[in-house]
Amino acid sequence: MSLRLRLLLLIGISLSLLWGAVSVWMLRSLDEEVHRTLDQRLAMSAQMVAGLMSQNPAAWDGRKGQPGASTLKMPPMAKSFDCQITSLRGEVIARTPGATLEAVAAVAPGYSERLIKGERWRSYTYEADGLRVTTADRLAERSSLLRNVTMAAVVPFVVAMIGSLIVLWFGVKNGLSPLERLRQALASRAPEVLTPIPEAAMSRDLLPLVNTLNKLLQRMNVTISRERRFTSDAAHELRTPLTAIKTHLQVARITQGKDAAVAMDYAEEGVARLQRTLGQLLTLSQIEGPFSWDDGNLADAEEVAQLAIRDASTNAPGRIVFNSGGKSAQLALPQALAVTALRNLLDNALRHTPAAQGVSLELQSSKDACVFRVRDHGPGLSAEELEMVTERFWRRGSGQGSGLGLSIVVAITERFGGAFELLQRPEGGLEATLRLPSVQSGPY
Repeated sequence: MSLRLRLLLLIGISLSLLWGAVSVWMLRSLDEEVHRTLDQRLAMSAQMVAGLMSQNPAAWDGRKGQPGASTLKMPPMAKSFDCQITSLRGEVIARTPGATLEAVAAVAPGYSERLIKGERWRSYTYEADGLRVTTADRLAERSSLLRNVTMAAVVPFVVAMIGSLIVLWFGVKNGLSPLERLRQALASRAPEVLTPIPEAAMSRDLLPLVNTLNKLLQRMNVTISRERRFTSDAAHELRTPLTAIKTHLQVARITQGKDAAVAMDYAEEGVARLQRTLGQLLTLSQIEGPFSWDDGNLADAEEVAQLAIRDASTNAPGRIVFNSGGKSAQLALPQALAVTALRNLLDNALRHTPAAQGVSLELQSSKDACVFRVRDHGPGLSAEELEMVTERFWRRGSGQGSGLGLSIVVAITERFGGAFELLQRPEGGLEATLRLPSVQSGPY
């Protein structure tokens, strides 16, 4: 169902129900008012006739002319309205021509209803000055009058309601035209066009929506550009070890003895490098993607440090000096990611530190975070290199590694609300500071 039709139905049905309820209430009030007014007419007619009769008793007391003969003659009344005048003894003094006798028969004073020959009559009897005056009319006439009044009220209402719906249709269509222009602007775009939507031609009410769409397009543009660059860099980085592996395997096939063994060693080294790069790429994609890392286990900061030292110093035992200060805390992120981030820092520090020197790791815990500081004794980096060191696949010269280690560290800190800083030490080497949130501050 279109938005235009939905709005029309919603507003139209609401108006119909509202005005229908008002109409029912008005018609019920009209019905009561019509019956009350006609009852008052009966009562006022009877009282008026009784008042006129009391002002001229000679016209009906029978003393003029023959005894018992009345000289009163009543003119014809309105259609379906009968009147009769009797004495309190039951003598008929006068009645309207053609009156229905059962309808005006004397009854107790007040209103009453009777069913006469299949028709309902309503009468009113009034007694004053020795006279009893009864007026009556048919209820069918009242119903006919009420139907005529109802038709006179309903027909304009129905016509006005239909006209309102027609006007409403064009009003909704005109009101939704800015949305239609926005839809056309989006539908006419090529899939690769992510430029902002012009705001000049849009309605003021749609500017928040347009601004939100533009921000979304901007984020999509940044994400797609980053993924394209990542894909290009990944393809380039994976092509190099694959080419080397293929070359060494071809050498091993055409040679024998020591040369073949050396070629196989190089091929195995290339496979290890390729495997490491693929593992880093998989980890990075999981960190930046919708993958859930909620494993339900809390990571102890000191245990994370011990695991990272064990993994990083497999080929260099004893080179990492750890100082925790005797205080630890629970980290607000999965243990696997905390170990990965810290291991990458230790790997870099060991790789660039001379074999005769060690790497120091310091753990400081506070109320809301745990800080790991890794210090090496390597050659350090220039100011320009410090700015590029966290970019993906960046390596200084033809250095070893995949160039993804620090990128993974940055991705982990951004996802869980941590911080990472790399500084040049005055005495030489680098100091990497990894700040991770603890359980007290809660995960981000």
